[in-house]
Amino acid sequence: MNAVPAAKIERSEGVWQAAWRRFKRDRVGLVSMIVVAGFLSVIALAALGLVAKNWQAEVGVANAPPTFMGPAAAEASGPADATTGPNVDLTSVDPLAPRYAEWAEKAKAYKTTEVPKAQTLPLGADRMGRDVLDKAIKGTEISVFVGVLAALVATLIGTVLGALAGFFGGKVGDFLEWLYNVFTAIPDILLIFAFAAVFGRGIGTVVMILGLVGWTSLYRQVRAEFMKHSAREYVRAAEAIGASASSRMFLHILPNISHVILVRMSLMVVGFIKSEVILSYLGLGVPVDQVSWGTMLAEAQAELILGHWWQLAAATAFMAVFVTAFSLMADAWRDALDPKLRGLE
Repeated sequence: MNAVPAAKIERSEGVWQAAWRRFKRDRVGLVSMIVVAGFLSVIALAALGLVAKNWQAEVGVANAPPTFMGPAAAEASGPADATTGPNVDLTSVDPLAPRYAEWAEKAKAYKTTEVPKAQTLPLGADRMGRDVLDKAIKGTEISVFVGVLAALVATLIGTVLGALAGFFGGKVGDFLEWLYNVFTAIPDILLIFAFAAVFGRGIGTVVMILGLVGWTSLYRQVRAEFMKHSAREYVRAAEAIGASASSRMFLHILPNISHVILVRMSLMVVGFIKSEVILSYLGLGVPVDQVSWGTMLAEAQAELILGHWWQLAAATAFMAVFVTAFSLMADAWRDALDPKLRGLE
């Protein structure tokens, strides 16, 4: 029997089935997806309150070191010097002095229990005694949520506007090109700072700002791809059999340029996470009652001067692992979805 060419098999399977079959052969991409899935699982558990629920609780002593370093050396302290001489009668000066003894007897009936605080924690504690591991997990939830959601908003805006400009052209394309030039005339970081100063702090505000500013990086690529594909034979054949413009745009062309969108979206996720970190570091990002990688880095700045490096290391490690794994996973999906690499062009 003659072997069936791989290209014919992939045409009969469908785009995503063939892409998944190719993706599974990429070990680096598969491992990266597992790492990203692990982060997303932890984020879901944190959102449900199953982990890092009490990240604001002061469970350790101030700046408690990580467990592998052992407890910090106790500071030398001596007893306070006792006062000598007879007790001074304050009755004539303080009218409440005769009641002090009575109040002292009543106070003995109430016992105050001091909760013991840990001398060490898995990743140490901050200056207030809060667990750095819990803060890093909760900060991952906020930072990744902001980065991914803002990238989805920017991808949606950029894809729709780029598709309209590239497919229709004419006055629609001219108007969208003018809108694109208006947004790109000002540096992105200045637009982000300006919007943040106007709209204030908040997760929703940060997502809206990054989504409105970041769509321009995807728009030109999508526009160019739609201009190229709209003149190809498979699109003209779809038009000949009566396919509508929206069908040709989003059912025929869009799947063939999905690898371009995925790669750009992965870059936007990384960029938006960095932007959120910068905004929170400068006090323009998440509110003060929440934590993100940016707020952790801002707090770690003062702690690092005193030699307490573990909060900085935890935030940096969590951010580096997630960003690297997400980028590698997106690259693997790009290779799996690229029609040229699949032998279909």
